[in-house]
Amino acid sequence: MNFSLFHRPGTIVFLDDDPDYLEMLSLVLPRRWHVKLFTQPNECINYLQQEPPFWEADAWNQQQLIDQWRAGKPLIPQVLDYWSKYTERYALARVCVVDYSMPSMDGLQALSELVEWPGSRVLLTGQADEQIAVRAFNRGLIDQFIPKQSPDIAGRLISAVEHLLSTPNARHAQTWRVTLGPEQNALLRIPSISRDLAAFAAKRWVEHVAIGDPFGVLGLDGSGRASWLQLESRAGLAALAELAELEGVPPAALEDIRAGRSLANLELRQALGSRSPVELVNAFPLGQDESVFGALFDITPPSGPDPANGFTNWLARQEARHVSM
Repeated sequence: MNFSLFHRPGTIVFLDDDPDYLEMLSLVLPRRWHVKLFTQPNECINYLQQEPPFWEADAWNQQQLIDQWRAGKPLIPQVLDYWSKYTERYALARVCVVDYSMPSMDGLQALSELVEWPGSRVLLTGQADEQIAVRAFNRGLIDQFIPKQSPDIAGRLISAVEHLLSTPNARHAQTWRVTLGPEQNALLRIPSISRDLAAFAAKRWVEHVAIGDPFGVLGLDGSGRASWLQLESRAGLAALAELAELEGVPPAALEDIRAGRSLANLELRQALGSRSPVELVNAFPLGQDESVFGALFDITPPSGPDPANGFTNWLARQEARHVSM
């Protein structure tokens, strides 16, 4: 399990000429997904061909945050503001699942029309089409293929889509990796740390971004509540304790920091411009050798984004699932 530096939900698109099959999918697919269902290839293609300019605009918005950080503006409040303003980021389609055998256009022809669309592609095949799918996969034209006659096809589909949704986006990773120092990059690449962070993020948040200044992960749960997972290397605990001592933290608590039993939110307070008292939270180790410690701090309004703009509320405002004929 790889830890993605930048992750968020998105729309999943299905194209199949059989409306009954799509109706079945609409009932069994997870309700936490935003799903669009199409029976006509041209309609599906037109829908996705409109997205690349919005992907580019969103990438530009993210790069602006990095540029302003380089100019001295803290990243945490910028990301929280980005999450508040750009709620339609959830509408961008992350995965497209297409049936191969359709009367007017086969699935590979449909996908070949999506030259600039950056999402992941899954091909559903009949038994006679599997060799075509293998060749398409080997040529990099699709990311997954699933035989329609597979037992528990819905379960296979859900598993494949979940895997693609959790796969790091290379462009987003490149954008945000520049905020990390060499030591921080190396720590996040340690398999056991990466695995522990991925499991923590999947359980706690629907959206997150890892940054290096300060070092940690900013996350947003489905209800729109933000929190900060502060990360400290074992080597950095002594320096954190020194800063905490300057803030008047008592000796017993300083010893807890040095031992990795708790962390103080000093850098978070500074990034948010907060004058509230220093908060100490129980820490936990990450990775097999316990070289990194984490502690989770809640970010409450007015510092955090408006919960009304969280993913769950956004999803509730979308139209009910229906098959577009």
